[in-house]
Amino acid sequence: MSVHPRQSNRMFPMVLKLTGRHCLVVGAGTVAQAKIAGLLKTGAQIRVVAPEATAKIRSWARAGKIEWRERGFQPDDLESMFLAVAATPSRQLHQAIFREAAQRGVLCNIVDVPELCDFYYPAVVQRGALQIAISTGGNSPALAQRLRKQLEARFGPEWKPWLEQLAKARDKVQAEVADPESRKRLLHGYASEQSFQDFRRKHGRAQRPRRRRSVRRE
Repeated sequence: MSVHPRQSNRMFPMVLKLTGRHCLVVGAGTVAQAKIAGLLKTGAQIRVVAPEATAKIRSWARAGKIEWRERGFQPDDLESMFLAVAATPSRQLHQAIFREAAQRGVLCNIVDVPELCDFYYPAVVQRGALQIAISTGGNSPALAQRLRKQLEARFGPEWKPWLEQLAKARDKVQAEVADPESRKRLLHGYASEQSFQDFRRKHGRAQRPRRRRSVRRE
């Protein structure tokens, strides 16, 4: 008996490295454009299949950032793909893409159709190498977006340079400190709240009280 995704086990959270991986996007409208933009940041090898495309997607194709096949989807488009994303007006086409991807072992996301997804796009707070992802398992993207806005206020832009400093400190400790317990103690000290507040003061980013704002609930 098949199990509906909402009744299955918990989702497994992970952060994927897509550099050099082959990814397929079916559709080239504004929704697909946003998905392509996210994939471009990862260094993925992107193939787009669609008869028409937005001006931005066309410019990416002309610049060689993506491969655009100016036609409808064909099953062989999934050949050698690591993952596929589809955003078209056709539910029938979406179902066909999902079935074909499953047969080929390709991870698939049909945008805004949770039951036709092997993975979901989380709402993400990005501060340099720091990524905080929020997912509701497809149950309420609106809630995920609201939580993202709250976390963006909590984790300001100063986290990017602080994390860069932590990376340098980590490299130095690993190169110079042989004892594992000493390394652990030092690294946890560098990553402490006190260390962060010292960094903010040193760089003129002392925390100021924020004006409280009402948050619209979904």
